Amino acid sequence: MIRMKVLVTASSKHGATAEIAEAIAKEITRGGFDVDLIAPTEVESIDGYDAVVLGSAVYMTQWTENARAFISRFREQLRTVPVWAFSCGLAGVPNGEAQDPRRVGPALLDINAIDHQTFKGRLELTNLNLRERSIARMGAAPEGDYREWDKIRAWANQIVQDLKEHTPEG
Repeated sequence: MIRMKVLVTASSKHGATAEIAEAIAKEITRGGFDVDLIAPTEVESIDGYDAVVLGSAVYMTQWTENARAFISRFREQLRTVPVWAFSCGLAGVPNGEAQDPRRVGPALLDINAIDHQTFKGRLELTNLNLRERSIARMGAAPEGDYREWDKIRAWANQIVQDLKEHTPEG
């Protein structure tokens, strides 16, 4: 059997989204696939990848500039490989819902992702700069780690199942 190669890349400002990407990469590796975990700014090419998992932290309803730039650089290629996308945000966390994916902006519309999930994030005020802390306080953003690791791993395992259904025989 030919082993498929998967790129997992996520733009993270304070580390929470990167940790989600690490968990996803670990599950996909456990599923039997070759996985490269690389920050979007460090990806030089997506040639040779059979699938991409792309994620971003969400700030003010938008994916980070690094995630948007990644999509812009590789837009045409991303349309030719299976892509799964995830967002990590805090909006509405006390009510049990993370950032509304329809408000992430036009970035995802360009790549026709197979699936897009929104995961709750983490907010540690001590990690923020003064401007970010002020915005968090004005918006009454709840401090804490709200990531749902079981949900994240389950989604990664769904990606594994989807990939296995499309793995070429060799």
